[in-house]
Amino acid sequence: MGRYVLRRLLQMIPVFIGATLLIFLMVNVMGDPVAGLCGERQCDPATAAQLKKEFGLDKPVWQQYLTYMGNVFTGDFGTAFNGQKVTELMATAFPVTIRLTIVAIFFEIVIGITLGVVTGLKRGRPVDTSVLLLTLVVISVPTFVTGLLLQLLLGVEWGWIKPSVSPEATFGELIVPGLVLASVSLAYVTRLTRTSIAENRRSDYVRTAVAKGLPRQRVIVRHLLRNSLIPVVTFIGTDIGALMGGAIVTERIFNIHGVGYQLYQGILRQNTQTVVGFVTVLVLVFLVANLLVDLLYAVLDPRIRYA
Repeated sequence: MGRYVLRRLLQMIPVFIGATLLIFLMVNVMGDPVAGLCGERQCDPATAAQLKKEFGLDKPVWQQYLTYMGNVFTGDFGTAFNGQKVTELMATAFPVTIRLTIVAIFFEIVIGITLGVVTGLKRGRPVDTSVLLLTLVVISVPTFVTGLLLQLLLGVEWGWIKPSVSPEATFGELIVPGLVLASVSLAYVTRLTRTSIAENRRSDYVRTAVAKGLPRQRVIVRHLLRNSLIPVVTFIGTDIGALMGGAIVTERIFNIHGVGYQLYQGILRQNTQTVVGFVTVLVLVFLVANLLVDLLYAVLDPRIRYA
């Protein structure tokens, strides 16, 4: 196990460098950041040159990248164009988005897996058909439509929630935004669990467990569910980073000042330091989540061994 983890950690290094390099190059071709600093009026050549020198934009892109990566390994993600440290923005944004992601993952696990198990065991019955139609509708409706509709009904018309989340962004306030953020992923988890349960239900090891007279609940939980959850765990693990980085729409609707909000502001103002800094951390989240998912396979299926 130790050798496998070490090998995976070493493999993460070139992936991290390649991903951050690609992101850095993509962000640097978004436009001229100096033009965004000057606003609607065009900067005079002297001011533009001074700003480029101050933020290191006068150097070649490859040199900018090497300087940036050198600073990242010392914990310095640069300074936003408004003079605020990117690490300060991260300190306020990431805790909010982490709480929002925890709520979304909770809905995916509890509701998605539960509905998937029920429909997988009752395949072809009315409850199965109803849930499949419901998940298809959820997948088909864009997130911004779902978010605006729930905000209008629950927040404005009925007054059950606040239309906008407060700066503290407590777990209670993030229940509805978390449900909106998790809606599409929840539908996929339900359908994936259903398919996996239905396929493994016909496997020999399930028939053997039933023939041995084991209780139905033990057969489902100890044998059927554990093996069926492997593809579901893979999806949820990779979805963690996607939820954190893809919360731009949800955070804009409910006025949540998290990672999505900061990324939106950084792209809007062409603030390359902010965008690259936040995305760099999200790359690390993706890599760590994938490693944890791979290690979790052995817990779900004892037959899996790591060399």
